[in-house]
Amino acid sequence: MARQSGTAAPSEHPGGAAPPPPPRGSAAEDRRRERRSRRYRRDVRWSPYLFVSPFFVFFAAFGLFPLIYTGWASLHRVELTAPNDMEWAGLHNYSRLLDDDFFWNALGNTFTIGVISTVPQLMMALGLAHLLNYRLRGSMFFRVAILTPYATSVAAATLVFVLLFGRDYGMINWALGLVGIDNVDWENGAWTSQLAVSTIVIWRWTGYNTLIYLAAMQAVPADLYESAALDGASRWQQFIHVTIPSLRPTILFTVVVSTIGATQLFGEPLLFGGSGGATGGGDHQYQTLGLYMYEQGWTNLHLGRASAIAWTMLLILLLIAAVNYAVTRRLRKSQ
Repeated sequence: MARQSGTAAPSEHPGGAAPPPPPRGSAAEDRRRERRSRRYRRDVRWSPYLFVSPFFVFFAAFGLFPLIYTGWASLHRVELTAPNDMEWAGLHNYSRLLDDDFFWNALGNTFTIGVISTVPQLMMALGLAHLLNYRLRGSMFFRVAILTPYATSVAAATLVFVLLFGRDYGMINWALGLVGIDNVDWENGAWTSQLAVSTIVIWRWTGYNTLIYLAAMQAVPADLYESAALDGASRWQQFIHVTIPSLRPTILFTVVVSTIGATQLFGEPLLFGGSGGATGGGDHQYQTLGLYMYEQGWTNLHLGRASAIAWTMLLILLLIAAVNYAVTRRLRKSQ
């Protein structure tokens, strides 16, 4: 049958398939598309490093460099008034600490204050978290209120406690006088001053640890409590046999963190002593390692000795971390 005039015949193609479309755009557009593709690949590859780089920059400037410089200064005789004039001393600054009675006194005070502040603090935090774990009216208010001491400035909190523990007009001595106890010189006594400093630490950090324990308690499966209740366990027995075993990793974490904080304790004893806070009292009765380092570096201007004390504190913290790792590993194996 004849085709109509003016109508183009369809193009022939092997297999009857349509011919491939002609290439779109010019060679310049292809090059631009390739450049955009390369930029995209570079962006995907390097952008994460760019986003996290500020942390490493600030860590290198304010963390790594001071650490290395302090370690180098601890091996020299150097004064704060002339930090560039260093005389090689080797391990003399460290060996000198072993014969320094003030160092051992500060180490003992740090241990004592750490124990009498950490143990009551964590026990109170565990009890408060157990109470807040139940459904109480206004529980959110109590959770916020218990964190208020942590948000309070250490300077403001310490100054308030200095007034409370005042010898002549303090509220603590006033309350003790009501039961027939004479005024206590809290600042100048050995145990009383350490107890007063520990009270400040307990007040500031109990709420922080309470919220940590509370978060861990809320992660304990409710089925464990239901099973214990069906077996006739009281709330106290549930707390002892269900809650505490479930919180072992969290308790270990708070113990380690509180121990590290006690080793670095500085602000509370410094402000508690007023103008003579760097010495930790007239007889150094509550001078911690942090105060002793401050006294050597910024009062006596012995930068080399202060650096040696700083690195000794670092070694103590590394020892604490090693003990934490060993205990954690043992707990995991036992479970």
